Amino acid sequence: MKKRIFSYENGIVLLMALTFGCLFFDRLALNFLMPYVAKDLNLNNTQIGLLAGALSLAWAFSSFFSTAWAETNNKKKVVFIIAVFVFSICSFGSGLATSFITLLLARLVMGFAEGPVIPLAQNFVERESSPHRLGINAGILQGVGSALFGSILAPVLLVKIAEDMGWRNAFFIAGAPGFILGLLAWKFVRKSTAESVKVNEKSALNISELLQYNNVKWGIGVACCIFGWWFATLPFISNYFVSSQGMTADEMGKTMGLLGVAGLVSSIIVPGLSDKIGRKKVLIIFSLVGALYPFAVHYLAGTAIHLPAMLLTYFLMGAIPLAAAVVPSEAVPVHLKAKAIGLITAIGEIVGGVLVPAVAGVLSDKVDPSAFLWVAGFLAVLGLFFVLKLEESKS
Repeated sequence: MKKRIFSYENGIVLLMALTFGCLFFDRLALNFLMPYVAKDLNLNNTQIGLLAGALSLAWAFSSFFSTAWAETNNKKKVVFIIAVFVFSICSFGSGLATSFITLLLARLVMGFAEGPVIPLAQNFVERESSPHRLGINAGILQGVGSALFGSILAPVLLVKIAEDMGWRNAFFIAGAPGFILGLLAWKFVRKSTAESVKVNEKSALNISELLQYNNVKWGIGVACCIFGWWFATLPFISNYFVSSQGMTADEMGKTMGLLGVAGLVSSIIVPGLSDKIGRKKVLIIFSLVGALYPFAVHYLAGTAIHLPAMLLTYFLMGAIPLAAAVVPSEAVPVHLKAKAIGLITAIGEIVGGVLVPAVAGVLSDKVDPSAFLWVAGFLAVLGLFFVLKLEESKS
């Protein structure tokens, strides 16, 4: 039955991909609407940085603790649906903000709500995936969200809405689809998909138990490096293209859009390839590829191969679902799968999404505008050390 197009497996992958896509659309909305928001609310750069960091920290905290509570108490479907509704409401709250403080509160609550969504969504997909399709299913789930919705559609649609109807209406519209997807999840996700395995547990968190598994222990390092590689460049690259490489705003926009397309394609190809040749081999190959990304951006500027080289070396982004979901879920027993995904996502988010951009920004201000690129390159190489410590979980 799972081979049919309209199978439950395909349906759950599609629903989770759309839900995560909606989530990432809402998460990145402030990035693209910031010129309008900052002007209206008189935000400075410090406040803008605090808004991004606060959401990431709340996301990281919630991705593990909310997921762990949901799994331990057999409430994964309930927590997932509530989280989807709450982050949609918080998008409305962002549109209603009248000051830095009210906007910060909306983003904090949004981060707490969004945290458990991706670990639980990946857990649902893992539960229903055919063994030979786990990698590509996880890639579709994460790639549709972070690339298609977040990097390709969000900047185009949100800026257009903000120009025509105002930035507040852009937030209102961004939040609306979440309510529909929450209702679909309530109706469509089966009890067996979200049901926790009953075990005798002394702790609801199981952190020490999780760290006993080789691919969780070393997988944390892999995730921190790959998350950090991406987040080291994400906040700075568009400004670097314009201010340091002389691109026009239009050229920069098109380049960023094409990088988004590369991210989407890689999120399908890279995990799909891991289904064929193994997770560890693919992580080694694309960590090496990603280490060349700074060189492609910096040294090939102005050449005919600048864009093709950037697009190819950006394919390390496709390893994010492997590091965040597939490797940890394959490393542990059923009753620990959601917690393993949540733990790695949480630590990867804190290190890669909060600490790394801060360090990259300081170095880019104090040392050289291109320093963020070399931070990314260093993390890709460092990630190889952790990848080599992994045990192959798929052959």
